[in-house]
Amino acid sequence: MAYPNYPDMRDHLEELRERDLLVTVDREINKDTELHPLVRWQFRGGLPEVDRKAFLFTNVTDSNGRAFDTPVTVGALAGNPEIYGTGLGVDPSEVNQKWDNALDNPIEPTEVSSSEAPVHDVVHTGSDLDEDGNALEGIPIPISTPGFDNAPYTTMSAFVTHHPETGNRNVGIYRAQVKGRKRTGMNPSIEWGKGIYEHWKVAKDRGEPLPAALVVSAPPAVAYTSAQSLAFGVDELAVSGGLVGDPIQEVEGQTVPVMVPADADIVIEGEIRTDVLEPEAPFGESHGFINNKEYNMVFDVTGITKRSNPVMTSIISQVTPSESSVIKKVALEPLFYKHLTEDCKLNCVTSVTLHEPLTNLRKLIIVQVEQGTKRSAVWRTLTAVASFRASHGKFVVAVDEDIDPDNLDAVFWAMGYRSKPHEDTEIIEGRSVGHAPRHEGEDESGDSAILWDATLKRKMPPISLPKKEYMENAREIWEELGLPELDPEMPWYGYSLGEWNDQLVEEAERAVEGRYFETGEELKNRQVLTDEIEPNTPVFSEEDFK
Repeated sequence: MAYPNYPDMRDHLEELRERDLLVTVDREINKDTELHPLVRWQFRGGLPEVDRKAFLFTNVTDSNGRAFDTPVTVGALAGNPEIYGTGLGVDPSEVNQKWDNALDNPIEPTEVSSSEAPVHDVVHTGSDLDEDGNALEGIPIPISTPGFDNAPYTTMSAFVTHHPETGNRNVGIYRAQVKGRKRTGMNPSIEWGKGIYEHWKVAKDRGEPLPAALVVSAPPAVAYTSAQSLAFGVDELAVSGGLVGDPIQEVEGQTVPVMVPADADIVIEGEIRTDVLEPEAPFGESHGFINNKEYNMVFDVTGITKRSNPVMTSIISQVTPSESSVIKKVALEPLFYKHLTEDCKLNCVTSVTLHEPLTNLRKLIIVQVEQGTKRSAVWRTLTAVASFRASHGKFVVAVDEDIDPDNLDAVFWAMGYRSKPHEDTEIIEGRSVGHAPRHEGEDESGDSAILWDATLKRKMPPISLPKKEYMENAREIWEELGLPELDPEMPWYGYSLGEWNDQLVEEAERAVEGRYFETGEELKNRQVLTDEIEPNTPVFSEEDFK
């Protein structure tokens, strides 16, 4: 097999080590209670973005006392822009150009045989999956939000599916709740109505399960493209090839007719059921709140393939800034800028900034225009920003070149002294609620771009950070390791805002005790027919939180 001209995850980790961007932790770390809280501190501890690192944990255990041979890496894809740029072999300032070229010049993947694919070094299928350690329990999947999440969830996990009729491939990041040795959940993010959900609907109409492969640990370029919302029908692996300037090598799965990256570290194969849904979540989301329990898909595992000596990749999501927001921001800002300057011909635009801390890129967008831009051009710019994506931009602000869009004090200064609200603002209705906590009736009413009182008015899901005791314990480990001094920023731990009950408390406690299979069995008993309800239907009503 010809070695590909692009880095896989182990190449990437070695390059990070050479650049002093990797922290290797050899002491024992519990993936269910300690691993994510430890890395979380570099996002909530007041560290400058430039000081964030990738982490590699080599001595991973769980709350059941299992020790794992597989190391876990977190922050290795987008702990900061320099780490992201390293994954593409460029300086962060050149990432925009890389993405522009990849979108304009995708390179189709090339197929290799199973014997040539590193991801098929180790194969577990059929009765082999029944051996201890060969199914999901043998993969060190961390709990992201200890104290609130009810199980480990894969995070940098790309579900690969093909349209049952056209064969078009979709590669998208969707979480997977570990519910049993050979069963996970799957949240399809039906907001967009495309991609995997479109494939699932077609399979459902045909009365068939949807074959799928869950790529848990992929080469950086594949991870970067699967994290973006590309146009429906665009092959993410071809764009990945465009990013690295070489075809991504792919191979067909061992148990499903799905093409996956041959250089991945771990791939979980199986079928997404189309006849039933079952409760899924709670899970800490990147909008900053817990995504509460909803009815969603079930993924039955038929095979697990690995490289020899694989690496498990997880990312920090939840409250932003996070690795999840960096991996989106680095590419999404250039996509916005290209839309304004090329598609809309607005040459007055000098930059687009998606505010990241807490608001997760979507709610506050600041567009910078050339000094002296005519008012009519400013309004065309604001309208174009709002029209790019219906869920992006609850607050859209245009500022002059002398205002630093990354400095909110400067932005508020411009809003306070350079505008008259009754003349210089406009409310746009009919917006998508987008990526936010869901509430009954909200989808029908939609959202708007509007200023409002942001104080708490009703019960909300918990803040999606590990509970205080886990963060405090992780801080002790952080200091024991001699890592940089922390300066905590609120919020640095999760706490309830009312939309939480005893059942959810019990499930979260089971999770950190390693008893999440018990929860999985309870959820299985609550399966409902897909003809009765739609995906993303909340499990609880407001009455359940009184």
